[in-house]
Amino acid sequence: MASPFWAGVLAGYGIAVPVGAIAILIVNVALSCGFRVGFMAGAGAAAVDLIYASLAVIAGAAIVAVLEPVSTQLRILSGLVLVGLAVYGLWRGLAGPKGGSEVIGGCRPARTFWQFLLLTLINPMTVVYFTALILGMDPNQNTTPTDRFYFIAGAAIASLSWQTLLAALGGLGKEHLSERFQHLAVIAGNLIILALGGLILARVFL
Repeated sequence: MASPFWAGVLAGYGIAVPVGAIAILIVNVALSCGFRVGFMAGAGAAAVDLIYASLAVIAGAAIVAVLEPVSTQLRILSGLVLVGLAVYGLWRGLAGPKGGSEVIGGCRPARTFWQFLLLTLINPMTVVYFTALILGMDPNQNTTPTDRFYFIAGAAIASLSWQTLLAALGGLGKEHLSERFQHLAVIAGNLIILALGGLILARVFL
């Protein structure tokens, strides 16, 4: 039973580890609000990885037919959301360190969880990755429900562990770095998010 689990672990780290907008947002939230809220942000992102991993092993190639017609719209929506978040963060930064460190919706763990779940749900990299995973799976492969469970569990654990590490790094920054440095780090993160959102939109329209 170890093989499906470790295959899931590799799949989970495969989508979680590459640094992207979601990872930077998690660090930003932890810098602004502390580890607890950052952890809930990461848990929201990991929940989406769990959802997509489950769809990959349960629904198979049928999901591709659902995602393909709306892939462009998902990319546009994701790009617009990221640009909007970045612009908001930069605008708050004009108010100084305290204003710049605030996040949309405040530092509320439950709301942060749902915000990051919805944001990751439309993240095109997540959609593309698990769509590729679905396409790469052999529909005729003889896998048991237990095998599938272990794969999904491995993917979810790997994703959550990485998101938790990001939240911990941001939380440590909040505890040990000066307020001014935290502010500059959040501003830099928002600039990166703005660039990533713009890149997504550019790839759609150019």
